[in-house]
Amino acid sequence: MSSELDNWAKKYEDLTNSDETIGAMAKYYSCSFMFDMEKAKVIIEMHDGKVKNINTNPGPLDAYDFALRASANTWKEFSQPMPKPMYHGIWSASFRKDLKIEGNHLVLMK
Repeated sequence: MSSELDNWAKKYEDLTNSDETIGAMAKYYSCSFMFDMEKAKVIIEMHDGKVKNINTNPGPLDAYDFALRASANTWKEFSQPMPKPMYHGIWSASFRKDLKIEGNHLVLMK
């Protein structure tokens, strides 16, 4: 799982850092957040809208501002080119599916 997760992390970083919309909308966004995907957890550190680090083996005391926790199936549905209804955004999935939003909501919404 580790090399698969490391490959995912590299691809996530490359895609995020090269996305023009994210670059424009998140220019001053700095935070850290956790994606909890059941068997895999990662903490992503953002600085000025760019991924600066992805911790693919976080410990229980590693800090983050907020966490998005969901089943592997929910994350799989999110990643589809045309997600099904209620998988198209974190808020809808948190109301109707199994996605949980924890931590500092203000940082998440910036």
